[in-house]
Amino acid sequence: MQIVEDLTDFRFSADTVVTSGTFDGVHIGHKKILSNLVETGKKEGLKSVVVTFWPHPRFVLKKNDTGLKLLTTFEEKARYIGEMGIDYLVKIPFTKEFSELSSEEFIQQIIVDKINTKKLVIGYDHRFGKNREGGFDYLSANSHDYGFTVSEIPRQDIEHVVVSSTQIRQALSQGDIQTANEFLDRRYALSGFVKEGDRIGRSIGFPTANLDVPESYKLIPGDGAYAVSVEVYGHQYHGMLNIGMRPTVSGEERRIEVNIFDFNKDIYNERLTIHFHELLRAERKFESIDALKEQLALDKLKALKILNNE
Repeated sequence: MQIVEDLTDFRFSADTVVTSGTFDGVHIGHKKILSNLVETGKKEGLKSVVVTFWPHPRFVLKKNDTGLKLLTTFEEKARYIGEMGIDYLVKIPFTKEFSELSSEEFIQQIIVDKINTKKLVIGYDHRFGKNREGGFDYLSANSHDYGFTVSEIPRQDIEHVVVSSTQIRQALSQGDIQTANEFLDRRYALSGFVKEGDRIGRSIGFPTANLDVPESYKLIPGDGAYAVSVEVYGHQYHGMLNIGMRPTVSGEERRIEVNIFDFNKDIYNERLTIHFHELLRAERKFESIDALKEQLALDKLKALKILNNE
């Protein structure tokens, strides 16, 4: 898949079939649309194009709304979209000025003039343009003037996968990994760099890598202990991860710490990718370090059972 980051000096020469949206999470509802796009492109001899916006429109239009956390970074989103077999991903810089484009201007300037669209595929509830004024009815009424046909994926075709990014965010925030993973059709992933910690885990036999996630907008699942798999140095390992304040050791900041099983390499400043499998338990304060150590041993057994069964 080719990523087009600037349309200023770029114009598609081939005829295309196009869809647009934020696609945060690239969940099973999104995949229904993307699969339709790929199938249509192959059947009709068109290049498949996804138009997406970055940063997320809410970050621009609601700057005081700091509560939104995203399921995917742009790099993650691009990777998941590419895995669907899409030919091109067009990244539109979302600015206040861009948000002022009417539906007519967006269609003419981007979809028609730049991307050479011959067919537009949209979900049944998709809206676009200033104040989300454009939709299927508008497109159907004006598609002849624009020189393309429009195809809407009907509600009944995706009812069995009705899911929203908001639902997935809520599930993850509550530690409901199984629901989130089911809606995503993959395990939720979190990447970051290993930074120096206080080495308490090492002193009790459970050394941990302290993960720093550079993207402040990336959603961190709710506090608790999790069974996870860990990608490091191109290999995948089993592990368990804790998110929280670490009340037993009087922690003063929320941390993400992962204990990688059967692993003893120095990985400070290395990038890890965590894949969440299941919540083991909620975070709680133990009466002593020894009690915490006993619980960690039980957590490891439970995590291994989950991970080995999968």
